[in-house]
Amino acid sequence: MNEGHLPIGRFARLCRLSVKQLRHYDELGLLTPAHVDPDTGYRYYRPDQARAAMLIGLLRSLDVPLPSIGRVLSGEEGVLGGVRDRMEADLARRERNFATLERILSGGLPRPEVTVVREPARRVAVVRDTAPQERIGLVTSACVARLLAAAGAPDGLLVGLFPLDMADEVAVAVALETSEDVPGTSPDVLPGGPYASATHVGAYDQIPLTTHALLAWVGERGHTPRGPLREVYVSNPATTPQDRLVTHLMIKLEDLE
Repeated sequence: MNEGHLPIGRFARLCRLSVKQLRHYDELGLLTPAHVDPDTGYRYYRPDQARAAMLIGLLRSLDVPLPSIGRVLSGEEGVLGGVRDRMEADLARRERNFATLERILSGGLPRPEVTVVREPARRVAVVRDTAPQERIGLVTSACVARLLAAAGAPDGLLVGLFPLDMADEVAVAVALETSEDVPGTSPDVLPGGPYASATHVGAYDQIPLTTHALLAWVGERGHTPRGPLREVYVSNPATTPQDRLVTHLMIKLEDLE
């Protein structure tokens, strides 16, 4: 063993890490000791390994995952930017959840008026994508942007379509009522028939509150819902305050056909 090597306890104190942490980082291949005594299994480190050890400790204190830290140590570029973006998305999700919880605490669970309406069949142009549950809102917005860019200046109904059965990856579709073919979209027909309908007033990320109330109404009355759930976007979010956005929620009632 080189005389300059530091035993694990001394190295841990130098780097402000615990012996247990250093052993764990060794097991993961993040920070391998310079020497391991073949008889005792005791670990020794070089002083110049302290910088890497302290970087691991710093990044862990910032909640950077260990696999990402390994990629940083290997010299891969852009890793921390990706971690920051994921943290930012998680923070935004938590803020949305907080706002929704505040609304429930201040006003209780919503009980919007639910009516049964008879919808005509509607010819539409559709764009589709898939999204993990935490990104449904972002992917829906991206679909709306793609659809509006392709359609120019549409004046028909704009409808989000979402499955009733949720999975890790959710099918997202946005439809625009139009009699014209729209380049870059798929033509389709939204079926008509009896629909339970409720109106949501407020931010789009709080729509699940009204969706909950609508589906609870359907279940309490023994109806059989058929997806997809429709979100009909009435307001222009570019000119309407978030707390005044109007969205009609609709679900087809199979047993009333």
